[in-house]
Amino acid sequence: MAQTQTRPGPRPRSQDARAHRRTWSSGSLGALLTAPTFIVLAVVVLYPALSAVRQSLYGAPGLDPDTGFVSDTDPFVGLENYLAVFTENGARFWNAFANTLFFTVTAVSLETVLGVLMALVMARALRGRAVVRASILIPWAVPTAVAALLWRWIFNADGVANALLPGQVLWTAEGVQAQMAVIIAEVWKTSPFIGLLVLAGLQMIPGEVYEAARVDGASAWARFWHITLPMVRPALLVAVLFRVLDTMRMFDMPYVLIGPRKSSVETLSMLAQDEAANVRFGPASAYAVLLFLLVFLIAFTFVKLLGADVVGEDGAKERPRRPLGARLLHRTAKGDAR
Repeated sequence: MAQTQTRPGPRPRSQDARAHRRTWSSGSLGALLTAPTFIVLAVVVLYPALSAVRQSLYGAPGLDPDTGFVSDTDPFVGLENYLAVFTENGARFWNAFANTLFFTVTAVSLETVLGVLMALVMARALRGRAVVRASILIPWAVPTAVAALLWRWIFNADGVANALLPGQVLWTAEGVQAQMAVIIAEVWKTSPFIGLLVLAGLQMIPGEVYEAARVDGASAWARFWHITLPMVRPALLVAVLFRVLDTMRMFDMPYVLIGPRKSSVETLSMLAQDEAANVRFGPASAYAVLLFLLVFLIAFTFVKLLGADVVGEDGAKERPRRPLGARLLHRTAKGDAR
């Protein structure tokens, strides 16, 4: 005799009401807990950004060419400050833009290589590993202005750098040597940051993966290329993103180490500060807004690429390839099972 299945009836309204109240209470609690953070962000981020955009639409007070009278208020000039960036001040702007990109690409590339090497050294079970880690992280803990003053003493005409190198180089004067001095100091200062984040990724890799790779005869370079790099890639990309955004806004290192108004090391942040120091707040705000848009565009592009790599949206139909160590471990486990 066939048994008939009874379909469950609709849930009582009281249960729906309780579930709705639980959802509403949890949402209200979450909004209440995050409200202070959003308020602080609105005060310290949103309001200054909107003020900079508004200020960039005004010029400097002075003689009004239309009326012939002296005005005490900032005249509204619309987009003239942005047009002046690419016309009247175009040479200086593009020079600062090129310097910023050069420092970003060169410094971040060197920091990534040195940071990975530092992480590999800190991850090894060496005697005195705590001392090694502390000594590597000390440069990152030093304030940037203090580090710039330290390197300024090293790069003095009669400093340590010229005492060790043949000849005498004017490191803090105009030229390529000033750019090299900024890059050296910046790499020394911030490479431990990348090393610290990569070290956190290295500690998440199980040791069995490396053991399986060794049993299968993988060399040290193969283990690094096919196991270490793929598994620390998320942490490494986040570290590189932070450093790219930070270097794009570089100001204090070249300003203290080399000095202001040096065309060879002037960055976009230094250019905006120089305009503000000369009471040209409208052009300074225009430079700041353009720099903000540039940083936002780089961050948006980088995060989109990072999300695609991590989530694997590009290869949704295709099974992602496992790292070498995982494949070797799987093959070893199948051999043991046989």
